Amino acid sequence: MSEQTSIEPLLSGVDPEPIRFLDEQGRYAPSATAAEFADELAAVGADDFAQWYRDMVSTRAFDTECTHLQRQGQLALWVPSVGQEGCQAGLAHATEPQDHIFPAYREHTVARVRGLPLVQLARLFRGLTHGGWDVTDPANGNFHLYTLVLGAQAQHATGYALAQVLDAKRRAGDGALDAGEPGTATGEATMVFYGDGTSSQGDANEALIFAASYQTPEVFVVQNNQWAISVPVTRQSRTPLYRRALGFGLRSVQIDGNDPLAAYAVGRRFLRDAREGRGPGYIEALTYRIGAHTTSDDPTRYRAEGELEAWQRRDPIARLETHLRSLGLGDDFFEEVRATADREAKQIRDEILALPVPEADSMFAHVYSEPHPRIEEQRAWLAHYEASFTEGSAE
Repeated sequence: MSEQTSIEPLLSGVDPEPIRFLDEQGRYAPSATAAEFADELAAVGADDFAQWYRDMVSTRAFDTECTHLQRQGQLALWVPSVGQEGCQAGLAHATEPQDHIFPAYREHTVARVRGLPLVQLARLFRGLTHGGWDVTDPANGNFHLYTLVLGAQAQHATGYALAQVLDAKRRAGDGALDAGEPGTATGEATMVFYGDGTSSQGDANEALIFAASYQTPEVFVVQNNQWAISVPVTRQSRTPLYRRALGFGLRSVQIDGNDPLAAYAVGRRFLRDAREGRGPGYIEALTYRIGAHTTSDDPTRYRAEGELEAWQRRDPIARLETHLRSLGLGDDFFEEVRATADREAKQIRDEILALPVPEADSMFAHVYSEPHPRIEEQRAWLAHYEASFTEGSAE
């Protein structure tokens, strides 16, 4: 456990206030729990906050365009992230280039910050690719593939983080290559995102066991957006989610997930702890899914209107705008950001509609690293099947 993060207040059974720096109106008003993380913001200035704001607004504009495209039949499905941009922007900017990110399927802002062209996300939901993008390409920011098998990404991330430990030991000449004790500095970390619903799945909990056992350089981020499709988080857990991680032996805190400053400060601290060999951490970010779970969902069937309105008043974009105005930014900046975001979103829309249909044979290209008889058999069957349509039309 890091000496910097105390859990003594939790032993009494009384939960401390979530960590936040901006209040619900966006005024700078740190909670008492934020004090030990305040130094992480010392080097962050108005220009940095302005970039975070730009990332959040641009992603929301892209998100809106993709929702429209799905309604028009141009995407098979879309997963909105409206309302969760603050948590994602803060955490993404807390990472270093060498860190690796394992998302679920709603981390659009993280993808943008890490450098992934957002059109690549749409390729996946347009049904034009099985993988979406090349995770080995440095230009894509070590941002791994979206995961629709919920919970799987937690184990993928933990396996990757374990490899980071073993690689560090190998570089140091440690022949035992035995992970399990804190103290191995890796110089890089892994961050994995999932939601409150996934926190109840076996894969996610098994990942916590392995992360604690092998002291992986890892940060788990649970975006608690209050609903696992139509099941409220209060039905899933009778205790705050971050307390679950404490039981596994992880450093764990709860933050205001609509405050990007809190997300950045805590994320930066936990990531640094992970890189320096102090083991894994767990962040529960309290946020809200403003829209539907996906475009196949109708949240009006299970959510109260008053609940939605209450969370809309805590919109992370509006809160950061208030903070930026207090730092001296005016209308010209915000108008330019919105205009640029709309222009970029429309450009990406055009790119999505112009995406080429891939060759069917491409689905066999990267299944195995070497030729495999079963794959060759399937490739031959598909070629014969497609040829049968040509032969039939000729007759």
